[in-house]
Amino acid sequence: MAAVSGGGESGADGGSSGEEDAGGSAGESRYRAACRACGVTPASSLLRRTVGPVLSLRHRGLGPRGAKALALSLMVDTSILMLDLSDNWLQGEGAAAIAEMLKENCYISAVDLSDNKLGIEGAKAFSAMLLENTTIVSLQLSGNEFDDHAAKYLADALTANSKVEILDLSYNKFGDKAGEILGMAIAENIGLKELKISWNHFHSQAAAALAKGLGANIYLKVLDVSYNGFGNSGAAALGQALKANNVLEELNVSNNRISVEGALHIAGGLKENKSLKRLNMTRNPMQSEGCCGVLKALQANSGTGIEILDLPDIPVNKELAELCDAVKILFPNLLLRYGGNMKLQRKSQLKAELLTQPKVPFLWSPKKRCKLKSY
Repeated sequence: MAAVSGGGESGADGGSSGEEDAGGSAGESRYRAACRACGVTPASSLLRRTVGPVLSLRHRGLGPRGAKALALSLMVDTSILMLDLSDNWLQGEGAAAIAEMLKENCYISAVDLSDNKLGIEGAKAFSAMLLENTTIVSLQLSGNEFDDHAAKYLADALTANSKVEILDLSYNKFGDKAGEILGMAIAENIGLKELKISWNHFHSQAAAALAKGLGANIYLKVLDVSYNGFGNSGAAALGQALKANNVLEELNVSNNRISVEGALHIAGGLKENKSLKRLNMTRNPMQSEGCCGVLKALQANSGTGIEILDLPDIPVNKELAELCDAVKILFPNLLLRYGGNMKLQRKSQLKAELLTQPKVPFLWSPKKRCKLKSY
């Protein structure tokens, strides 16, 4: 199976002529016919690709017409299982063509359409597709300029679709209204296991709605909300969600303007949570007091499942250092990363180990002298 070149008149990589021999596999023949119908030139490098379950056409500049040609050729294809069309400027029109194809194709299970400027039209098209498709389990839609209006269509799909397990909606333009809509969808979803919504514009109001959805969800295992603006009120909502949710295993809240107050709220949730295995709180102004609060919560929860804990890179005072040591003794398998440059810490530790080792007598031995040749 091959793919189209740029949406223009010639291939992005010096495409082959449309008059080339139309022989070869049935997939190649379908593709060539679709290119002729859409007025685009097949890309020679992609025509020569080795047949396999993965079709990756990243950064090819397909455009809407190129997407249409590809969609037509994949409509009845049974060999492709993973489709990567990230960064191809597909826009809403191209997304609609791919979505229509995915309504018919029941073999492709992983789709990446990141960075394609899909917008509201793309959100509409993929929402309609997800109401019918029962094959896709992984869908990446990051960097597609989805805003609060687009969120409604995606939320409808989230509520109805129970097959998608991995969804990436990071690097979009979702705001507080989108957070409320998506929060309700998360609460009702019964299939999603991993959700990435980092690098959006979720603040306290959206954070509360998303956290409420998390508290009600009993399927989600991985949640990434990093690089938003949850703040202390959002952290408080997450703390409450962690008390109710005993399914989530990984949570990334890095860079969310969470200070001491917010960290203590999350700590309150950690005291009761048994399922969380990895927590990332880096790049938050929690100070030593906030870090200590989180560590004390782990001490108070003998049934905690935490295996990896990332705390902010801050100067470590005596209380925090002692508390870190105590927690590591209590949970010897815990990977705890905190304060200062980790490379420098390792160098300091190595230096200390060398200083404590017994000194070995230095034995001098004469070296042979070598003459340097001149040229």
